[in-house]
Amino acid sequence: MIHQYQNNGYNIVLDVNSGSVHVVDQIAYDVIGCLEAMNSAHTSETLKQPETEKGLIEKLGKEYPAEDLKDVLEAVAELTEAGQLFTQDIYENYIGEVKKRKTVVKALCLHIAHDCNLACRYCFAEEGEYHGHRALMSLEVGKKALDFLVANSGNRRNLEVDFFGGEPLMNWQVVKDLVAYGRELEKLNNKRFRFTLTTNGVLLNDEVQEFVNKEMDNVVLSLDGRKEVNDKMRPFRNGKGSYDLIVPKFQKLADSRSQEKYYIRGTFTRENLDFSKDVLHFAELGFKQISIEPVVGEDTDAYAIQKEDLPAIFKEYDNLAKIMVDREREGRGFTFFHFMLDLEGGPCVAKRLSGCGSGTEYLAVTPWGDLYPCHQFVGQEEFLMGNVDEGITKPDIAEEFRGCSVYSKEGCKNCFARFYCSGGCMANSYKFHHTINDTYEVSCEMERKRVECAIMIKAALADEERMMEDEEK
Repeated sequence: MIHQYQNNGYNIVLDVNSGSVHVVDQIAYDVIGCLEAMNSAHTSETLKQPETEKGLIEKLGKEYPAEDLKDVLEAVAELTEAGQLFTQDIYENYIGEVKKRKTVVKALCLHIAHDCNLACRYCFAEEGEYHGHRALMSLEVGKKALDFLVANSGNRRNLEVDFFGGEPLMNWQVVKDLVAYGRELEKLNNKRFRFTLTTNGVLLNDEVQEFVNKEMDNVVLSLDGRKEVNDKMRPFRNGKGSYDLIVPKFQKLADSRSQEKYYIRGTFTRENLDFSKDVLHFAELGFKQISIEPVVGEDTDAYAIQKEDLPAIFKEYDNLAKIMVDREREGRGFTFFHFMLDLEGGPCVAKRLSGCGSGTEYLAVTPWGDLYPCHQFVGQEEFLMGNVDEGITKPDIAEEFRGCSVYSKEGCKNCFARFYCSGGCMANSYKFHHTINDTYEVSCEMERKRVECAIMIKAALADEERMMEDEEK
């Protein structure tokens, strides 16, 4: 399967099954496109047929000299032989093994506080209540959760725990006590905990910052961008904006971590479809690790993104990608989460096929110790998997999530981005289709555009590096 597109002056060819990316001239771009069309018509017979060269000349002979077409065809044949073009899908053969994997938990999302001191308009957690009631996790429940993680982690040494909410700093002493307990468990069980914290920053202070920098491997800082955007969507319960209070605290924390191991994380809605300005606002504030995610809301929500908004969103991603290339060249670059792409390594086969591991490797824990597949399923009783006292009491739920992959979703089968997004968010699928084995098309369209932009950035920076090397010679 081949995916071709043109972006920022580059002709880009992606061989989906191998992950090989080629930046080519116009004739090669057209030849590969023609061959892909022939592949679609003749399946496995293409490139080996004597008629291929003749058919190519018939289709493109008016635009290019026959000798040039033959030269390109020869180069394409060499790349095909090397497994870098027109490769077959070998991953589907592995899906049976992926489904057989035993449930080994490696990460927990601890809902340390089902309460919040902000009233974000788009919050899926209902100001921290999660379809239930306000509550703080006790130290006892938190310890049982860490014990459960260790007991169900098998041979995995590195474990992850995210302190989440609501707002986890509203239960700060328990966070500190659980980190201390986790460090004790490390010594006793030959494990290593990677703690992270997601916070809105309202209660952030010097004492919290010092502890976070000592103990947290990563911190997610919630802010939506420009002051007017943030304060409209992320106010206090009295309606007052949160920007002025939070921004100086976040700047101080990011600098104290040498602009590493954190993310400033925002949400864009239909009310700020010009979100590239919010990304650049973050960059101008000095932040280097940036993420702005599209909101997921009901169609009836005024802020929810609609299908007709996609062209404007695509233009924003394209614009942002070009600006990022320019800033990188100027030495003012920053990381944008959705454009992060590893073209040389990347995730293992299981991750490429089945995604985040929710319901199997990753679970969410409520303040009273109930287990759910992930934080977005919390409060939906049909997904209650068990609790920290008894463990997983409904293994059939884990089995259902284990069977979810790019091959169980009809929308993924012919999608060029399937090995990058791994089938997308199962919670979004359930929200819109009442099954985890489907896709949320609006989100899929945005992901495809982000992948294209990310590859273009890689191509542009590689081109820049190549030109610099040529100049040095």
